[in-house]
Amino acid sequence: MWTLPLLNIETLKKAYFSFAHSILPYGIIFWGISNYSKIIFKIQNRMIRIIMNVDSRTSCRNLFKQLNILSLKSQYIFSLMMFVVRNRELFVINANVHNFPTRSHNDLHLPIANLFVFQKEVYFSGAKIFNNLPTDLKQTFYDIYKFKKILKKIPFGQLLLLTRGVLQLERKCL
Repeated sequence: MWTLPLLNIETLKKAYFSFAHSILPYGIIFWGISNYSKIIFKIQNRMIRIIMNVDSRTSCRNLFKQLNILSLKSQYIFSLMMFVVRNRELFVINANVHNFPTRSHNDLHLPIANLFVFQKEVYFSGAKIFNNLPTDLKQTFYDIYKFKKILKKIPFGQLLLLTRGVLQLERKCL
């Protein structure tokens, strides 16, 4: 701790949600993997450290958990998955493409994408991340409220691990 806090944590948290977090999710599914997201993530980390009154070298991973705030990556995944569920008529399930009973028959069908630009788009990356979700969560695809409830219960560290390969692919596409 480097200074005495002028305001308590709850007041600073309310200020964060009022001024920063209210703007953060706006259009995040479109700009969440851009180069600017790295800058915004650093700013978000700085705000979290100020709220918790810790040194600038302190890891923010546990601070996000303590404050019950989604990091930028977690917010991106959450918003992208809610987009997929709310717009499920845009997506085709593998069972509708072919009649073979495969392990991935409940997954979303990925269109053939030869260009990295297309793979960065919301439609493709949303389907790819959705296909990496746990099976019990995918089964609630048609019930928005149940899907959202289960998605919020999953620790976002675990969700980031499940979608790590997809996010790394998107990072390479930048």
